[in-house]
Amino acid sequence: MADKKMVEAITSMDEDFAQWYTDVVKKAELIDYTSVKGCMAFKPAGYAIWELIQQQLDLRFKETGVQNVYLPMFIPESLLQKEKDHVEGFAPEVAWVTYGGGQKLQERMCVRPTSETLFCDYYKSVVHSYRDLPQVCNQWCSVVRWEKETRPFLRSREFLWQEGHTAHASEQEAEERTIQMLNVYADFVEQVLAIPVIKGRKTEKEKFAGATATYTIEALMHDGKALQSGTSHNFGDGFAKAFGIQYTAKDNTLQYVHQTSWGLSTRLIGAIIMVHGDNSGLKLPPKAAPVQVMIIPIQQQKDGVLEAASKLEAEIKRAGIRVKTDTTDKSPGWKFSEQEMRGIPLRIEIGPKDIEAGRCVACRRDNGEKLTFSLEEAASKLPELLEQIHNDMYEAARRHRDEHTYTAATMEEFEKCFTEKSGFVKAMWCGDQACEDLIKEKLAVTSRCMPFEEERISDTCVCCGKPAKKMVYWGKAY
Repeated sequence: MADKKMVEAITSMDEDFAQWYTDVVKKAELIDYTSVKGCMAFKPAGYAIWELIQQQLDLRFKETGVQNVYLPMFIPESLLQKEKDHVEGFAPEVAWVTYGGGQKLQERMCVRPTSETLFCDYYKSVVHSYRDLPQVCNQWCSVVRWEKETRPFLRSREFLWQEGHTAHASEQEAEERTIQMLNVYADFVEQVLAIPVIKGRKTEKEKFAGATATYTIEALMHDGKALQSGTSHNFGDGFAKAFGIQYTAKDNTLQYVHQTSWGLSTRLIGAIIMVHGDNSGLKLPPKAAPVQVMIIPIQQQKDGVLEAASKLEAEIKRAGIRVKTDTTDKSPGWKFSEQEMRGIPLRIEIGPKDIEAGRCVACRRDNGEKLTFSLEEAASKLPELLEQIHNDMYEAARRHRDEHTYTAATMEEFEKCFTEKSGFVKAMWCGDQACEDLIKEKLAVTSRCMPFEEERISDTCVCCGKPAKKMVYWGKAY
């Protein structure tokens, strides 16, 4: 009865997806609300996922020449004001500090919503000659945006992320770095988190404040809503001109640098939950799972059971797998439900009968399949099985996305897709923001991206019927 009750505590995703999400976040003990309105406490299970994301992404960054730095969290108002479009884009979400040590500050400072202006200030002091370029920096930090409505991982007033900021000698170098980092993100999200993404460019309306071009990776959640999962921006020389970042070129002329920035945040944990989870709770992709294998001893009070479990754990650990044994005094059924709730990719059951037969039973969290291994070969077989789980989870998510991606050639078809179905809709666009605004107003739908892999669905804009310029992925988004 207790085992059943634990799962019943999760609202069905078909009944109320938002409540299902909140239930999973709380029951899997990933995050908790705090007395600081709009800010969350990361619990060990939630922070451990972020640590794995951070470690694996950081390695990929460094392979492309990125160096980590850390800049202040406070930005003087005068510095923020230097780039007009940028400050206007962030003004509604900025938190201001006006007092320090009991004294009113001569100039108020904002708590960083993002760090473009501080990096510009930094680059102005370190870049003098073409020999100082490129500058390819990243920082892991938190940022503050005063959101009105918050949701765990997806939107909170303070959140964790990385923000890369680079400076280059030419426009071409900056564009190459912008695309390179977007590809790093896409590969990471697909190869580590088992989430398929669409790569593309944002429209002028949806691009980052102060950028000349914004590129994005978009993922589709289980409820058919889109989640922007990482962005990369080309700033051209706009920030450099506003901040006076110049260098002496090889021909002895003074030139402005060209800059980029790119960021990915803890909302990716929200993506993992909403792409892979089910009514039993979390389903963690193996490469992002703090515990990849949980051993459950059956009838652990009997002689030899805990010893056999401990020996198996040591062998699995030697195979490079993150493994634990649940030796608590809860019932096996309760333990099974708990491991399902927490999304642990693989459960191994071992009891007196298994030991006698020289075997153990492995149960996959992703599809419930049970496999039997001899105790001698279990450790050597598991890496391959975890890889298979990753591939199957990716494939299931890709299938779900493709089954919920529609095409529309006319406004009637377009409206029908969004009123009767949920997911991405591919449709042609004339490039005019008026059409984009009308679609948003009418259907509460935004352009997600103009994909790199363009298709020709029709020759006319889905909204106004004028000649079409681009195929766009449209969707309702988090």
